[in-house]
Amino acid sequence: MSRAVRTFVFLLWAAAFARGQNLLTPELLWQLGRVGAPKVSPDGRSLVFAATRYDLERDAGNSDLWLLDTQERSLRRLTTHEKSDSAPRFAPDGKRIGFISARGGEPQVYAIALRGGEPVRLTSVKEGAADFDWSPDGAHISFTARVRLDPELAETYPDLPKAKARIIDHLLYRHWTEWQDGTYSHLFVQPVDGGAPRDLMEGQRVDTPLKPHGGREQIAWSPDGRELCYTAKQVDRPEASTDSDLYLVPAAGGPARSVTEGMDGFDRDPLYSPDGRWIAFHSMRRAGFEADRERLMLYDRGSGALRELTQDFDHWAGDTCWARDSRSLFFCSPFAGTTQIFQVDLEGRITQVTQGRHDLKSVAAGAAGKALYARRSTIERPFEIVAVSLEDGGVAALTGVNDEVFSGLKLPAVRERWVKARDGAGVHCWVVYPPDFDPAVKYPLILYCQGGPQTPIGQWFSFCWNFHLMAARGYIVVAPSRRGLPGFGQAWNDAISKDWGGEAMHDYLAATDDLFAEPYVDRARAAAIGASFGGYSVFWLMGHDQEDRFCAMVAHAGIFNLESWYGATEELWFPDWDLGGPYWGDPRARAAYERDSPHRSVDQWNTPLLIIHGEKDFRVPVSEGLQAFTAAQAQGVPSRLLCYPDEGHWVLGAQNGLLWHRVFFDWLDRWCEPAGK
Repeated sequence: MSRAVRTFVFLLWAAAFARGQNLLTPELLWQLGRVGAPKVSPDGRSLVFAATRYDLERDAGNSDLWLLDTQERSLRRLTTHEKSDSAPRFAPDGKRIGFISARGGEPQVYAIALRGGEPVRLTSVKEGAADFDWSPDGAHISFTARVRLDPELAETYPDLPKAKARIIDHLLYRHWTEWQDGTYSHLFVQPVDGGAPRDLMEGQRVDTPLKPHGGREQIAWSPDGRELCYTAKQVDRPEASTDSDLYLVPAAGGPARSVTEGMDGFDRDPLYSPDGRWIAFHSMRRAGFEADRERLMLYDRGSGALRELTQDFDHWAGDTCWARDSRSLFFCSPFAGTTQIFQVDLEGRITQVTQGRHDLKSVAAGAAGKALYARRSTIERPFEIVAVSLEDGGVAALTGVNDEVFSGLKLPAVRERWVKARDGAGVHCWVVYPPDFDPAVKYPLILYCQGGPQTPIGQWFSFCWNFHLMAARGYIVVAPSRRGLPGFGQAWNDAISKDWGGEAMHDYLAATDDLFAEPYVDRARAAAIGASFGGYSVFWLMGHDQEDRFCAMVAHAGIFNLESWYGATEELWFPDWDLGGPYWGDPRARAAYERDSPHRSVDQWNTPLLIIHGEKDFRVPVSEGLQAFTAAQAQGVPSRLLCYPDEGHWVLGAQNGLLWHRVFFDWLDRWCEPAGK
């Protein structure tokens, strides 16, 4: 059976399954399509995007490219290969679309005509290509590829060919899920019609984009095609801090120069204005603070002057694009439990474009100056592509990849709620109620503890921590934006640093108690769950909740022992800032380790605890989960460990993800007995 036929059969099955399915389930969750960021054609008439679906039997996902006519609202699939096609971009003449695919082995750059047909391969890079873009005239392409600059072990010790080891001389020797292997991601330029790629960073032991999560947004072509701007750390000590810079390099090759020298925080994501006069970029002011306010900066290419456009905006400026007339920019920002689009002109005057309960991401400007395009998600539904009117801020759906599935589902109700914290501050919460909620019934409660610790809770639709799915299972979910979460001003964001076990933890307890006051919440059936800093929060609550509010806990990738974690994590700038330094350093930092480390209070543990961890997690090494499990087991606390040998900080595999949900809900249902079970 061909892939096209299998896909057609699957779509029919999914539609039939959805029509007979009243509630979202883990199995159905993994059948949903995932819509990527839209890219706009030069004439503004079309959008191209990648959509991914997962095959649970094959334990793999596959992405295809889709073309959307913004005027006729018609949708057409461009690719149907067995291998994923992703990261599409229109050629400057609008006649072709370039993309990344591993259909020939290693990932390479391909181009396909708008009318369809067989794609043409543009690169043949041994290590594979990534972060592709066209030059403004379409004559060249840029991409990144791994370059080996440090010798392999067998080259250094040729008489020991079977030796297996790593020799390490500096920190940041592993990052997120990968060990440093002596290769670096460099920026290349290559003629479209053939010719050897040119390494624009030759000999430099640095990466562009920044590891581990940087992408194509950290590299840009100038409108005249003569130079590129890329993001990288300093050549001398790239592991030292968050200090990254923007570098200008001639497209023909030559020395690169920094335009942000002396700015000590993260500087990244360059965006040339369409008229070529400016480079806009994101920047954090404070060195070593990875969650400082994300500013929108402007660099004058003529004078070299730098200034901030968002100095009067007490929130983060995220995904950004230029208006096509170069007179303003649009950006997305976490804002009061949502993500909205804002516009800023070159004088720094800011207006809010959108309102509503949604998250808007991946903003792109249309050609006529009357519309923007973006992705929208809510707690109920995953991303779809929308058009945003610049006249009234209205948001209209352009795609409905999962409409058939959701047409058969009962949806939860989502309500905004403010609760009073211990010190009198207001704490914003999203509360998600089960479908067909009946206030006369008593429901179990889930307290969701967010990670980060400076990561917003918004209207995202997670394929792991899915509030819709939890509510469909019969739980009421409360998700507090406790101290440390963006969207409520930088002071609220900063309040978590050096106070991990302080007011933020009491914000969680205040939100729990506030829900306990409702007659439809059964306070004997409440659970606390979370990952990363959320997992830390669960461990902390295990030992400090003197009123025994919770009957079950789930901690995924949680920090258990602050001292051992400091010695094994990779990005030391994070604990150096958030905890005040190493545990042997400043007396105030040592006091924080003593006061706030969950392992100090394990003698108070008595709540049934599920621990989940990935063995490839270098952010929060697996030893943290193992220590917590040992502490629970040694004291006779009911506990279970779900450990993944091939996952990192997140669970990304399809069958691993389905197993996650089955174990997760088995644990919660065992101790909390949801409504209707």
